[in-house]
Amino acid sequence: MIPVTPLSTERPSALATEISERLNAAIREHLLAAFAPDNTKSLRAFAAPEVAELLGVSGQFMRKVHAEGTVPEPSDIRGGRRYYSAQEIWNAREILERSSRTKGRYVPRRSPEEKLQVWQLMNFKGGSSKSTTTIHLAHYFALRGYRVLAVDLDPQGSLTSMCGISPEIEFDGLTIYDAIRYDDPVEMADVVQPTYFPGLSIAPSRLILSEFETESAVHSNPDQPFFTRIRNALVQVENDFDLVLVDSPPQLGFLTIAGMAAASSLLVPLTPSMLDVSSTAQFLELAGAYMGVIEDAGATLQYDHFKFLVTRDEPTDVPSQQLTSFMRALFQDRVMSATALKSTAISDATMLKQSIYEVVRSEMTRATYDRAKGSMDAVGEEVERMIQHAWGRS
Repeated sequence: MIPVTPLSTERPSALATEISERLNAAIREHLLAAFAPDNTKSLRAFAAPEVAELLGVSGQFMRKVHAEGTVPEPSDIRGGRRYYSAQEIWNAREILERSSRTKGRYVPRRSPEEKLQVWQLMNFKGGSSKSTTTIHLAHYFALRGYRVLAVDLDPQGSLTSMCGISPEIEFDGLTIYDAIRYDDPVEMADVVQPTYFPGLSIAPSRLILSEFETESAVHSNPDQPFFTRIRNALVQVENDFDLVLVDSPPQLGFLTIAGMAAASSLLVPLTPSMLDVSSTAQFLELAGAYMGVIEDAGATLQYDHFKFLVTRDEPTDVPSQQLTSFMRALFQDRVMSATALKSTAISDATMLKQSIYEVVRSEMTRATYDRAKGSMDAVGEEVERMIQHAWGRS
């Protein structure tokens, strides 16, 4: 335990520094305990019924392919029941795809003719569940066989931490800043790191990413406009991925705008409260103005989808439901049909830097878990349909 001593009451600067040091020490201790002994996250095993659902097959089909030797037995068999690692699920997809009569049934990756999907999640009000939504979408798509790249544009690095890289514990590797900086940028491939979650890679973030805002404010070279930096970095690795999920900082600065210039679709999470709706209105007003400025400067902005996602949805809360109905009436199909429920299951998972997909169902109230997972599945399925539509598959 960290010894608790009275805080300094002298100069405000000394007090702020002392609070920061104490918080950082506590965070390090918590993370070291959570990720001990080697500071790395690991992913739970998946029971056979879950795997059959993820692959879109029956339990009988899975037993058949194991009996035939088409798919190897998982390494974890307890009491006659099969438990699969995420990598074993990924491998099974590859095997079943090779013998499938329907291309893309088990490995739904894009063809060279189908453009890379870059979805930016943005809002400049904290608490809109932007990072939570990003990690849930990342895990949803990775579990379904897509090659996913998460790009953390928030200098606070919340998404980076959720992907198993902890800036708080002396992480000094390359970050997205190194790929988009103006002086001597590195190759994006050197920045991208695989995660403990098969199918998901991360372009991590650290506090130094905030330097991009300052540098862009003073950079005046027309050959290197700030809004091309992220797009050019993604082009370098686009052949390796099907989907890029960009988590923006909670502000409308150069990073968010550069992300908008790279995106093929925009997703705006917002909670059903008048304060959030008003804040989002201001955000979009500014975003529209900035879009016009960078279009005039030569940027081409064209989005397959521009959607709102209601987060922290409470079906029994009458005022929030009235506001959600108001949003749907006002923006119609711009508001996604699926909503992300306000759930203790998701909140508890997020506290541990996890998504609901990493939680073992038996470790919490099953009805609570099922509602939370069903909600995030519905969000993922709707985004997946939009991606398939953008690829011309539906």
